[in-house]
Amino acid sequence: MLEDPIESVVKEPEAADKAASSLNNWVAVTITLIATFLGICKIKDDNIVQAMQQAQADRIDHWSYYQSHNIREEIAKATLNQLRIAGSAEPVTTGAAREQLIAAYETLVKDQADKKNAVKAQAETDQRAYDALNYRDDQFDLSDAFLALAISMLAITSLTQKRWLYGVALLPTALGALMGLAGLLGWALHPDFLIRWLS
Repeated sequence: MLEDPIESVVKEPEAADKAASSLNNWVAVTITLIATFLGICKIKDDNIVQAMQQAQADRIDHWSYYQSHNIREEIAKATLNQLRIAGSAEPVTTGAAREQLIAAYETLVKDQADKKNAVKAQAETDQRAYDALNYRDDQFDLSDAFLALAISMLAITSLTQKRWLYGVALLPTALGALMGLAGLLGWALHPDFLIRWLS
C-alpha cells in the first residue's frame, strides 16, 4: 500500500518537534540542576567570604596591637637606658628610688615583649586562617566560572538544537561541579596556574 504524501509530511515535523522537545527538556533539567548547585555553593561561599573578612580584620587588629606593644617596649627601653645613665651622676641617697624605677621598667620591657610576641603569633594565625579560607573561595570562584560557561553553552544548545553542543556543555558542567564539591567538602583541589591566570 502506498503512503499518503500528506501524512508523511505531517509525521516528519512531529518527529522533529519531539526530538527538539526532548533536547530542550534535557537542557532545562541540566540548567535547573546547575542553578540549584550554584545556589548551594553561593551560600557556602558567602559564609567563607564573611569569615575571610573577619580573619583579615583580626589580622589587622593584631598587627596594630603588635605595633603598639613594640612602641611601648622601645619607649620603656629608652627610659631604662636613661635611668641607668643618669644613675652614675646621682647622689647615693637617690639610688634606691632609681633602682626601683629601673626594676619597674625592666618588668615593663619584658611584659611588652611578651605581649608583642603573643599578638604577633595571633596575627600570623589570622593570616593562615585567611589563606585557608581564600583557598576554598578560589574553588568556588572557579566553580562559578565553569558553571556560567556551561549555562551559556546550554542556552546556545537550546537555540541551535545541536545535540553535540549539549555534550560539549557537559564538560564545563562537570568541571564546575567538581570545583564546587571541592569547596563544599574541603578537597585539596586547587589549579594554581588557572587561579593565578584569572586573578
